[in-house]
Amino acid sequence: MATAVTQEIVGQAETAPAAARPALDAERVRRDFPILHQQVHGKPLVYLDNAATSQKPLAVIDAERDFYLNDCANIHRGVHELSERATHKYEEVRHKVQHLLNARDLHEVVFLRGTTEALNLVANTFGREILKPGDEVVITAMEHHSNIVPWQILRDEQGIVLKVAPINDAGELIWDEYEKLLGPRTRLVSVAHVSNVLGTINPLKRIVQAAHAHDIAVLVDGAQAAPHIPVDVQDLDCDFYTFSSHKIFGPTGVGALYGKTRWLEALPPYQGGGDMIRSVSFEKTIYNALPYKFEAGTPNIGATIGLGAAIDYVTALGYENMARHEHDLLAYGTERLSEIPGLRIIGTAREKASVISFVLEGVHPHDIGTILDHEGVAIRTGHHCAEPLMHRFGVPATARASLAFYNTREEIDRLVAAVEKAKELLG
Repeated sequence: MATAVTQEIVGQAETAPAAARPALDAERVRRDFPILHQQVHGKPLVYLDNAATSQKPLAVIDAERDFYLNDCANIHRGVHELSERATHKYEEVRHKVQHLLNARDLHEVVFLRGTTEALNLVANTFGREILKPGDEVVITAMEHHSNIVPWQILRDEQGIVLKVAPINDAGELIWDEYEKLLGPRTRLVSVAHVSNVLGTINPLKRIVQAAHAHDIAVLVDGAQAAPHIPVDVQDLDCDFYTFSSHKIFGPTGVGALYGKTRWLEALPPYQGGGDMIRSVSFEKTIYNALPYKFEAGTPNIGATIGLGAAIDYVTALGYENMARHEHDLLAYGTERLSEIPGLRIIGTAREKASVISFVLEGVHPHDIGTILDHEGVAIRTGHHCAEPLMHRFGVPATARASLAFYNTREEIDRLVAAVEKAKELLG
């Protein structure tokens, strides 16, 4: 049976004026994604695992291919034509990320392998330079392992204190409890913008304001937010923000970290090697200027150029259009799945992105995933790198359908039919 929050989500879509209904043409957009037009186990593919990784449009594939066909060379160090072209294309993407996040300065954008490395970079450098034994870091109960484990390592090695802000049964941050954790020894709040399991959109601006009132820095895991909602780091006023290319329809192996200038200048290098130095002798090394101080070694140049093409693609589609379409799918999917007896949706926050995690009475999520796969429906099952969150809701795992702008209501119907088949076979 639908919960009050479920009814609210569904009602928002049904009562929206016609002018506000989804205008994005998913069928036209789908032509840009060749991988979607295939069969799996003899059935047309329904790809609903976008929170794990999104599919890539031809524009991204072509941009990376073009680099390797025409411009492949190392960057920054060469004076020959190929190197100069590669460097120009690579640095052009930094401008695109700056614009995407509305960073104040270009040097506030650091390229890394993805969100996980960015979180580890901040944990390591902030830990070495700022944190002392007894200092506190605050996270929430809905964090991904990549925003838990680095802080546990610091706790075990340096004696910091890790505190966890609780959430309610809807999957929302309990505000009063969060505020109580902000004390005189708190140095950093590290929080997901959007939960990869629950879809909860955290009240990030309010979280930052409360932390800054105590002179506490804020690091944001934006891996699940950047593909779905516009991000303005100046308006949010967060100190660090990170996202991964492969979640935002770009290649794997690259991502970006935004950091306020004062923090990036204050923190030590994360790794040593080529390109992060100005000069080296056996007696002394002088580090490079921002952002290169944090970019040791040869980066994933081709994937970074692909990220630039992905940013161009989503910018052209428009976040408002994507969000409207995805919210319609979220409301429709929530309604349809809630009609299945014995199905329980995990995560019913009032502010939610396009993720539907669920459990089915008497059926293990892994079995659901296997049956769905044979119906051509790709979802994610397991703990989703969020085991503490599973414990919070008293389940070993969930099945998770995560949506993107190229999904359709017809695909939701295929999902529902496949779940009903799993229930019939195993429930």
